[in-house]
Amino acid sequence: MERKLILSTGNKNKVEEIKDILKDLPIKVLSKDEVGINNLHVVEDGSTLEENAIKKAKALKDKVDGMVMADDTGLFVDYLNGEPGINSARYSGEEGNDEKNIEKLLGKLEGVPMEKRRATFKTVIALITEDNRTITVQGECKGYIGFEKKGQSGFGYDPLFIVEGYGRTFAELGEEIKNKISHRAKALENLRKEIVNILEDDGNEDTSHK
Repeated sequence: MERKLILSTGNKNKVEEIKDILKDLPIKVLSKDEVGINNLHVVEDGSTLEENAIKKAKALKDKVDGMVMADDTGLFVDYLNGEPGINSARYSGEEGNDEKNIEKLLGKLEGVPMEKRRATFKTVIALITEDNRTITVQGECKGYIGFEKKGQSGFGYDPLFIVEGYGRTFAELGEEIKNKISHRAKALENLRKEIVNILEDDGNEDTSHK
């Protein structure tokens, strides 16, 4: 029977990114929309990325069979004491969007020199296995907040986030490079290792029962 991993996100960009990074694993990766659950709304009221990721994963696990994963990502700007942090997606309010979030962040950093615009993108992923074990992994990427948007690819704060060591934003670097070096890519690589371990453990159990 084919193993399934169901994603709690409905964000098409994230779904494609996750599928691309996990494509060589012997599991079928599906978004919640692809399994017919497009009305699942979870209030992200946790005080950490980890709490929010686990809460979203549990809400999905209650509705489906198979492994599930949920992630939560935040942009933490040193000068702003960690803002927007866990509120990154809702920085400009519940009715906000990427443009408004970027506008608010640039406004708060107006006049701040580049050396004080250090920031870290963090992603935490919660995986709940078929037998209801919860595993969390994380990844982070260091950089700076630019003075203006640059680049055409990506989403969210990608056009503002200048990646340390590259001197360009995620939106300028493009999906192929981003999917190798980003916070989510690093978290997914750690997730990949956990899933490989699960598959290997299950395989060993199968042979030991024969």
